[in-house]
Amino acid sequence: MSLSAPGPAQTGPQTDFFVVFFLTPKQCVCAHVCKREIEGGKLHFFIPWTSPTPVGFPTQKLPKATHPAWLVETSSNWDGAAQFSCDPFPCFPCLQAMYSTNRGTVGGFFLAGRSMVWWPVSFAQGPPHTHPRLFFNPCFCGSWGPLHQMFPIPPSAPFPPSQVVTMPEYLKKRFGGKRIQIYLSVLSLLLYIFTKISADIFSGAIFIQIAMGLNIYVAIIILLTITALYTITGGLAAVIYTDTLQTFIMLVGSVILTVFAFKEVGGYEGLLEKYMTAIPANISYNNVTIPEKCYTPRPDAFHIFRDPVDGDLPWPGLIFGLSILALWYWCTDQVIVQRCLSGKNMSHVKAGCIMCGYLKLLPMFLMVMPGMISRILYRDRVACVVPSVCKKACGTEVGCTNIAYPTMVVELMPDGLRGLMLSVMLASLMSSLTSIFNSASTLFTMDIYTKIRSTAKERELMIVGRLFILGLIGVSIAWVPVIQSAQGGQLFDYIQSITSYLGPPIAAVFFLAIFCKRVNEQGAFWGLIVGLVIGLCRMFAEFAYGTGSCAVPSECPAIICKVHYLYFAIILFAVSLTIILIVSFLTKPIDDVHLYRLCWTLRNSKEQRVDLDAGEMVQGVEDYEEEPAQEKETNCCKKAYNWFCGLEQTGPKLSKEEEEALQHKLTDTTEVPLWRRVVNINAIILLSVAVFCHGFFA
Repeated sequence: MSLSAPGPAQTGPQTDFFVVFFLTPKQCVCAHVCKREIEGGKLHFFIPWTSPTPVGFPTQKLPKATHPAWLVETSSNWDGAAQFSCDPFPCFPCLQAMYSTNRGTVGGFFLAGRSMVWWPVSFAQGPPHTHPRLFFNPCFCGSWGPLHQMFPIPPSAPFPPSQVVTMPEYLKKRFGGKRIQIYLSVLSLLLYIFTKISADIFSGAIFIQIAMGLNIYVAIIILLTITALYTITGGLAAVIYTDTLQTFIMLVGSVILTVFAFKEVGGYEGLLEKYMTAIPANISYNNVTIPEKCYTPRPDAFHIFRDPVDGDLPWPGLIFGLSILALWYWCTDQVIVQRCLSGKNMSHVKAGCIMCGYLKLLPMFLMVMPGMISRILYRDRVACVVPSVCKKACGTEVGCTNIAYPTMVVELMPDGLRGLMLSVMLASLMSSLTSIFNSASTLFTMDIYTKIRSTAKERELMIVGRLFILGLIGVSIAWVPVIQSAQGGQLFDYIQSITSYLGPPIAAVFFLAIFCKRVNEQGAFWGLIVGLVIGLCRMFAEFAYGTGSCAVPSECPAIICKVHYLYFAIILFAVSLTIILIVSFLTKPIDDVHLYRLCWTLRNSKEQRVDLDAGEMVQGVEDYEEEPAQEKETNCCKKAYNWFCGLEQTGPKLSKEEEEALQHKLTDTTEVPLWRRVVNINAIILLSVAVFCHGFFA
């Protein structure tokens, strides 16, 4: 289909294309955009979809009723070239992993053979799966990442020598029984769906909708197909290698956009001056004047520590509440700890965590500040407060801060670099999703499916793990509409609020499991259950009443919903901690013989540990033994399928001496003195820099 504007506007070199804008579910318009070299400027022509004849209107003369929220120019040839050159990169690490890693075993597919060095561990931990959610709500959020990144070093110490594959498996070894392991696996999967996968999908949908004009769900399906493909075929090794490569792409693109953004507002001083006056033009509707606090920038916008009562991120909640959430995320979440478990030894694990901490210093400057600049440049969209205006701008009535970063990418970046940034955003999205898919598959396969089929062999576990990824995608897509209307349109707040309701009991159990030998299974279980009930009451109430916005507050009772979610996290953590300790001290303790290398005080023990469920554990080991190589011939299609999925590979048969050597390597926590000092010194430097940054921006 081709339309053109009439008259003189047809002259001159041009690039024609169409963009369809959906103003309401039943009203759409088609923009025919022509780029012309007329007096050094650009003319945009707008053709109503229902017009009997194509009539061109300059953008500035469009009727308000038909003027789109923003007019997006589609990518130029340079944009396409930049995107085309960057998008195939993720395939190369996947192919490398398919050739170099044994993908047919539990250790190979889920833990990359426990052979990762420090720098892929650090890149896979940091930007790829935290930046997608920051990309799409950077405007009003402080950067608290570096200090929290220090957490994984001490708590992760017992995990590698305990020889576990998942975090619920660690709790099974620590406490015995099955109920905690299954409970935590199911809850972790629910958290992945509610906060990680669906949030990442929603983030990608926003950018694709703004930058490419595609149908959201069609674009999501295409992206998820590519993402699931190399996750299913390559396992954790492919995920880590891909994350490492895409981290470089993300950093380069983010730095370029930051430079353009600061240049547009006149540097940091211009940001300080202009941000406080970034007020939208429309601040009333239906004879209702919106309160001033809803559309004016906060006076403490350039401070991390904010008022403990009226602040959107109160400083006590930021220090203690967000630290509890960081303890859950960085120390007990399968996505993060699985990278540590894949490390070669303790030095590589610690170095990876510290390097990730350095990378986490960057979001404040590469995402938060550019997001604030976006409010300055596009205040009527990003800072909208009138529900109808917000609905028109971004599809939701509760606020449009989520579109701050992608809008700036589309509007500010020149040809070519816009395509690079598109690749950056998509790389960030895919990296995050691959990490979560692999970890969720690990949880389901090793902690849930093995309880359903205790006789499942290695090959069956590999197939089930891959199929589970496909099912997870469908469930996550269905949750996307809920996110769109949550937490006043701020994706960051939505994620943190959900984890505040469900994460603190998990953090409390792991914290005491590692640092308090006296805690037992009964205390841990009832602490989890009571904490879950309290958290679900708050979460369901918030979903039932809605979170509302500044202009249209929620009607949820104050005693339930008016307590800030970070304060709620502190309360829930304290309640869970108290219940765990009380029940544990009223019941029988666990002998040390069952706790070697599972607690902090016994992390360097050399004694043989007797598992609490020794008989069951022996049976489990037998279940995971490699199947003997099949002697019968298979056809070419079957061989190709087995190679593609890594099912033709089996673990090597080890002699008794080799098994003992492998056992010693997996349980050894010793470090080379030189590298231990280097790692410890860098940890001190990182902590000092983080404290300085927080003090400077406090």
